Amino acid sequence: MGLIWLYPVIVIAGMLQALGPPMNGQLRQSLVNPWLATLVSFGLVFAFFIIVAAIFPRPLPTAQGLAAMPWWAPLGGIIGAFAVVTGLLFVDRVGAGPFAGLTIKANILMSLAIDHFGWFGIEQHSLNISRILGGALMTAASF
Repeated sequence: MGLIWLYPVIVIAGMLQALGPPMNGQLRQSLVNPWLATLVSFGLVFAFFIIVAAIFPRPLPTAQGLAAMPWWAPLGGIIGAFAVVTGLLFVDRVGAGPFAGLTIKANILMSLAIDHFGWFGIEQHSLNISRILGGALMTAASF
C-alpha cells in the first residue's frame, strides 16, 4: 500500500483548509476586533497543541538538532498566521471562492519555485513541460 493513504488525508486537509477563512471571518464579525479574533483563533490552536504535546511528549529535540536548525525554520508559524489573518480580514469582502482561488494560484506558483530551486531544504525538482502545464492548468482552474 505504501504512502497512497497520504493522498486522501492531504485532500481532506485541503477541504478543511477551505473552511478556515469563512469561519475566521465570522469570528471577526462576531468579535468586531480583528486582533481579538486572531487571538481567540490562535489561542484555541495553542491550547490544543499544549494538550497534544502533554499526551505525546516524546521525542524531545536534541541540542545537536536545535543547533543545526536553520534560522528561518520557526518562521513557518508566522507565515501561516499571516495567511489566517488575511482570511479573517478579507474573505467576507471577496467571497470564499475568489479568496481560495487567489490563495491557490499563489500557492501553486510559489510551490513550483520552491521545488525548482530546492528552497527551504526541499529536494530540488526542476521545472519541466509537465510541471509547467500542470501548474498552468491548476492555476487557470483555481479561479
